[in-house]
Amino acid sequence: MNNYSVFTGETKMYKKFSLFSLLIISISMSLSAYEPYGPHTSDRWQIWAYSSAAPSFIGDNAAIIGSSGEVLREGTNGWTCQSANPRPYPKNGWKNPHEAMAVCHDDEGMKWMMAYMQGIKPNMERDSYMWMLNGDMGEDNTKAGVFNKEDSTPGEWIESGPHLMLMPKDPATLENFSTDFMSGAPYVMFAGTDYAHLMIPMEDYYKYTK
Repeated sequence: MNNYSVFTGETKMYKKFSLFSLLIISISMSLSAYEPYGPHTSDRWQIWAYSSAAPSFIGDNAAIIGSSGEVLREGTNGWTCQSANPRPYPKNGWKNPHEAMAVCHDDEGMKWMMAYMQGIKPNMERDSYMWMLNGDMGEDNTKAGVFNKEDSTPGEWIESGPHLMLMPKDPATLENFSTDFMSGAPYVMFAGTDYAHLMIPMEDYYKYTK
């Protein structure tokens, strides 16, 4: 066998190995993007669901907080993903990331979120952003803490699709933005309150609007 034949054979084997490696990588990436099989109360499902609230370049490396407040996965990028649905946690877990109201935020966003849950004024060092690419289950755009459409201000109920939120250190900086959530432009939720924030609609934002 001459050197050319050996070189050609090695090249073919290298190409086959490279193609096989790419195939395995592609399959792994594809599988990670799909909902895992099993109960929705499992760590695996919650990690998948909550991390999907942000783009993968954020969610894949974020810390994940489970339904009981435990850390399911440590993060490496300063972001945290969790459920933001204040409603009672179902016995069998959330049906999907939309019902979970999955959200991803940084440390300043966590301050805003904790203050909102406790009913106190957020004390932040700077503005922050929160991702909710699965949307939410609906809220009154004018009043915080209203989670049923029947209890909301007439015409002010909005169940959101994918969006990004700007949580300002100073809510007054949003005073010149509209509160019209049907225009497609960024708008203010909870205007005039300590919890005023800017909602930034993304593609399919109105998929749940009836």
